[in-house]
Amino acid sequence: MAPKVQTRLLIISDTHGLDFSSENRPSERADVALHCGDLTDGSKLDEFRSTLEMLKRIDAPLKLVIAGNHDFTMDNAAFEAKVADAVPPLDPELVAREYGTLGQARKLFDDAQDAGIVFLDEGTHRFGLENGAVLTVYASPYTPSLGAWGFQYHPNRGHHFDIHDGTDIVVTHGPLKGIMDFTYGRERAGCPDLFTAVAFARPLIHCFGHIHEGWGAKVVTWKNSGSEEPSHFTAIDNENSPVIEKLAALKSNALDSDDMAEEKRGKLERLSRSRCAITSHCAQDEYPLQAGKQTLFINASIMGSEDFVQRPWLIDIELPTAAEIQKQ
Repeated sequence: MAPKVQTRLLIISDTHGLDFSSENRPSERADVALHCGDLTDGSKLDEFRSTLEMLKRIDAPLKLVIAGNHDFTMDNAAFEAKVADAVPPLDPELVAREYGTLGQARKLFDDAQDAGIVFLDEGTHRFGLENGAVLTVYASPYTPSLGAWGFQYHPNRGHHFDIHDGTDIVVTHGPLKGIMDFTYGRERAGCPDLFTAVAFARPLIHCFGHIHEGWGAKVVTWKNSGSEEPSHFTAIDNENSPVIEKLAALKSNALDSDDMAEEKRGKLERLSRSRCAITSHCAQDEYPLQAGKQTLFINASIMGSEDFVQRPWLIDIELPTAAEIQKQ
């Protein structure tokens, strides 16, 4: 059996320029931290700076970051269009002071690489980790929308997600269609093109945010590939795809029995004490991930309702060593 290295990941998304308070900040060390976008709420320079300070305080030697739709100044075309379409016209000096000039927000992250912070453009990236593992990541900030934010595409035109076989982690801003993408209006807001790409590549983990109310985790067992285009109706073995956690299992409602309400209170207390939602998927665990057969999906949106604090995810998985990668 090929040697593997146990690796701890801290996954967050949709912090929208807010910092963790000291009592809520994750305190455990991770090998890699990943931020799935919406680093800001309004793409202002001060919000980017606040996010960078928050990332620097996370105890991980490598911190991988993508943009989200709210981070529109990272998308030069979207930034220029927003300024050009503003009515009445915006004062250029005010824009430069609040939002920066083209490329200025991105430069803040480029200048933070000494702190282990790496901003990922769309595509595949490979990293050698301090623990001896090699991590292959596919990143994409793009989401379907009819709005005028950043990194967005028309839903009817779709988007090509070029995820290669052998990818360990897919990190996107938005969800794929059919998995942790329900809005409060009970509509699925995920992308079908992304589902197709992930279903073919079958990474160990796919993490995202964007749909705040979709926070949670689920292990998906894939069905054997058929000739039809995969979708969440046809490609998932639902009987062998356990939900690890979701908001509905934590938030109380009027239909809860006394026992169910007490169970939810206990879960919330444990979540509050640990500062993270924790799940482990190594060989000795209850749900070990089977490469090529299963994917762990994580919606890591931090921004939730006012009465519930959604926590980051702390995940243990096994990754190949550098020596094993060289043999391939």
